[in-house]
Amino acid sequence: MTRNSDEGEVVRDPERTGMQFPRMLTLAQVKKILNVGMPTIYALLGSQELRGVKVGGRRVWWLSEADVADYLERAYAQTKACIEASQVGEEEAAED
Repeated sequence: MTRNSDEGEVVRDPERTGMQFPRMLTLAQVKKILNVGMPTIYALLGSQELRGVKVGGRRVWWLSEADVADYLERAYAQTKACIEASQVGEEEAAED
């Protein structure tokens, strides 16, 4: 199997024509990308807002780059909807 995942490329198995594997990220990498704490990552996984796969031993989670990108796209869309509904300023005012 050829691995070019460090460069963000899809990993291809030359023995299985047409089979592609996404680049997988650790929870620590996703934490850095989203700039949130580990409890938030676990909450997103638990609520299935963020897809991941638990492999092997305890708390060994892997998330594909595509799933993280999909989550971010949905978050941007939700934020845009809140802005268009003029809810952003109201939420911040309620926090004061």
